[in-house]
Amino acid sequence: MSDGNSGVIVVGCGMGGMAAAAAALEGGAAVTILERAPREERGGQTRYTEAYFRMKSEREVTDDFESYLAENASGYIDPSLVHLTSEPRANWPAVVKALSFIDPEWIATFAGEAGPTVEWLKSFGVKFDFLPTQFLTRSQPRLLPIGGGLALIEALAAFAEKKGAQFVYETAASELIRNAAGAVTGVRAVARGGTVREFAGKAVVLACGGFEGNAEMMTRYIGPRSIFLRPVCRGGYYNKGDGIQMALDIGAAPCGDFGSYHAEPVDPRSGIAEPSVFIFPYGILVNQEGQRFTDEAPGTVDAYYERITRQIFSQTRGIAYAVLDRRHTGIPNYRLGVRSDQPPVEAATVRELAAKLGIAPEVLEQTVAEYNNACRPGEYKPLELDALATHGLTPRKSNWAHPLDQPPYYAYPVISSNVLTFGGLKVDSQARVLNKEGDPIRGLYAAGEILGTYYGNYAGGTSVLKGAVFGRIAGRDAAALK
Repeated sequence: MSDGNSGVIVVGCGMGGMAAAAAALEGGAAVTILERAPREERGGQTRYTEAYFRMKSEREVTDDFESYLAENASGYIDPSLVHLTSEPRANWPAVVKALSFIDPEWIATFAGEAGPTVEWLKSFGVKFDFLPTQFLTRSQPRLLPIGGGLALIEALAAFAEKKGAQFVYETAASELIRNAAGAVTGVRAVARGGTVREFAGKAVVLACGGFEGNAEMMTRYIGPRSIFLRPVCRGGYYNKGDGIQMALDIGAAPCGDFGSYHAEPVDPRSGIAEPSVFIFPYGILVNQEGQRFTDEAPGTVDAYYERITRQIFSQTRGIAYAVLDRRHTGIPNYRLGVRSDQPPVEAATVRELAAKLGIAPEVLEQTVAEYNNACRPGEYKPLELDALATHGLTPRKSNWAHPLDQPPYYAYPVISSNVLTFGGLKVDSQARVLNKEGDPIRGLYAAGEILGTYYGNYAGGTSVLKGAVFGRIAGRDAAALK
């Protein structure tokens, strides 16, 4: 079944897809939006997130924005190839253009277009503010849309509906269609019930996320321990990696760390979106064996939670327990650090707590005693780095190291969620998908989490912003394509 020429076809209804659709409509193109989810769940992962933007004002990104992305822009690359990137991109050899790393020009575009993109989003009625976050301590500011990611999706979707965009729900793109010259001219998709449909257009924008919801790809790329991960929210289950696979099948260049993902600590007992547990710096983390395994507080929680969560993922069954005493309940707004809807496990003694957690009581008692003995007197400042560290303990705790000696005792189970996968497609600063020679594939664009952007560490507050910036660029460029 063919649906005719739709102008610009957008695959995915999250931030990247909706920004692309709105920009293409503003550019005068007819737009068709394919969405795997039903209408009431449209919006991908954006729908469920607070949508932090790594910005110090509505016009400026944070001071570390470009440097942090650049520092985490690749794995080890031959220095002789890196040296060639000092030349204008047009002068790069093909091997460098298609390398799995983030181009300096792309980073500069991201930073430079963030402010104008926020102003653009405001034109749809979205408002922004520096609201309280779940990070009780932080090193960088976070700008938030009032109403979170859902407000972004609903504002852009309302505009798209008003402008006559066609939304096709419960329909998943499965294959890119090309003409004899190799340009992308549409997609083949599978609708509810297995019906195959074809959508023709002058350009396709892939904005259908990573592969968090695809068990086979997770095992293939992340490894067999991926069974201990789960998407951070319901929207992640719709991300099957289709867009990545479709593009790779026609020769697109991969980018990003396919073997990694953005890790966030969550309570496995909770079924709500993003049931995060960021309170652990004020206690200790122990594994199923009752042993500490990491420095719980090397710095502000926003800067270090991902690295700590990866260590949780490496423990037996991918789980740990944040053990606290009554002292943490005196921290101002401490509840902001726990988004779980489940109460902590509570006990009058450490021994009783261990029994409830299924940990050998004598081991947890010894672990807590050794930790308490390593704590030293000092001024406790829970909302700033206080350098109150343990002494003679391995691993050490660098901040907020007070004894756990004020009953009752509490514990939150913590696992690593998979917020987004790092591996994806390589694009240029115009959001055009590149082939393995580093040249744009005509008619094919990508935006959002499908872009391979991160290596090693996620740059907090950049995912939804990246979808907005490059979705807008993709839609604008696709609409102008002749």
